[in-house]
Amino acid sequence: MISTSGVTLQFGKRVLFKDVSIKFTPGNCYGVIGANGAGKSTFLKLLSGDIEPTKGSIDITPGERMSVLKQDHFAFDQYDVIRTVIMGNQHLVDIMEEKDAIYAKPDFSDEDGIRAGELEAEFAELNGWDAEADAAKLLNGLGIHEEHHNKMMSEMDPDLKVRVLLAQALFGNPDILLLDEPTNHLDLESIKWLEDFLADFENTVIVVSHDRHFLNQVCTHIADVDFGKIQLYVGNYDFWYHSSQLALQMAKDANKKKEEKIKELQTFIARFAANASKSKQATSR
Repeated sequence: MISTSGVTLQFGKRVLFKDVSIKFTPGNCYGVIGANGAGKSTFLKLLSGDIEPTKGSIDITPGERMSVLKQDHFAFDQYDVIRTVIMGNQHLVDIMEEKDAIYAKPDFSDEDGIRAGELEAEFAELNGWDAEADAAKLLNGLGIHEEHHNKMMSEMDPDLKVRVLLAQALFGNPDILLLDEPTNHLDLESIKWLEDFLADFENTVIVVSHDRHFLNQVCTHIADVDFGKIQLYVGNYDFWYHSSQLALQMAKDANKKKEEKIKELQTFIARFAANASKSKQATSR
């Protein structure tokens, strides 16, 4: 689970978020929506730790792993496609690199043997032996076929790079998944595959998207960013829309009733003042 407690974010005099407290729980997919410039992508950066809040805290359940859809399309140009996807689980990569370094030693000590055994056990626990096959499955689902899997990222077309980075974010069953516009540069077949993947995903997903159909297919909740606050609604995009329209109509009706009461009060005061004036005139006579 990931949650915010009293989070405020301020840039100079502009307050982007004020005292936001919200919980995102496992088994749910949260669609973050709002007007352009409302701070949707900035909110994801707050959750990922890329931006520090001015006030408040962001808490993650201890031991849980977060994965974020990277936006820098050149950050992995020195790696091949399969390796880039596997780097979505940095802990697994660290184990692989330490293992390789130990086995490459010309003098293999008893301590090295013990450490290698520990690493092998953890490697197996993280499904390390299936890492390349799992990465290939994600790539194929997103429309990147096997002939591209061993290419360097620097050789990939920009649109395909985006898909590789999406596969990287999905890799290794993260506990918390942050996705900013994941359907960009995807064809309809790949979008359908992603919808099915997220529908079966059992952990926490928080996604920013302008694709209403996509939000309807994958979201269990909608987080509406508006005027520095975030209002949480249960249901998909259509449910949020109808709920928000109903709330807006109820507010209008309430304001209309207030205006009617004000007019009644003003009329009463005017009549009372007029009667008081007439009474005073009669008394003076």
